[in-house]
Amino acid sequence: MALFGSFSTVRAQAALARSFGPAFAYLAEALTPGTAVHTRLLAVGAEQTERIDLGGGIFVLEQAYQPKPRAEGRFESHRLYIDLQAIVAGEERMEVAEVDRLRLHEDLTPGRDLLFYEDFAAASVLTLRAGDVAVFFPADAHMPSLTAGTAGLVRKAVVKVPVAG
Repeated sequence: MALFGSFSTVRAQAALARSFGPAFAYLAEALTPGTAVHTRLLAVGAEQTERIDLGGGIFVLEQAYQPKPRAEGRFESHRLYIDLQAIVAGEERMEVAEVDRLRLHEDLTPGRDLLFYEDFAAASVLTLRAGDVAVFFPADAHMPSLTAGTAGLVRKAVVKVPVAG
């Protein structure tokens, strides 16, 4: 099941996953004010996404966007990648549920490694703020980018780590 919490907590929980090494190195910089990566993330334009390759099949989507109401969200999962979603600035809600509990709505694999599911009312709800990270494995359907208590732009890094890594 998904891992979530402060970056230090998530890193400790997932320390045995050697394939996460480059992802954690990147996130350490992304979440540290004053570093080049953090500064670059703060400069991403609103509603923009920049892709950064880290090597070894790992890449990052650096994003800035306005969170959306839950009614506009969709549950999604991925078969080929594990998502490490880190909030750099702002806050958002995410919902998470095991894919086995959901009904598949749309399968965009293999081209986009993206599966969408029908709505599910019994999902767990997370609120992530700057410095928090959530790790979603292929068994974790997630609905990210939802409006939380505070309105405002969210800056996030989504590190994609290959499952077979």
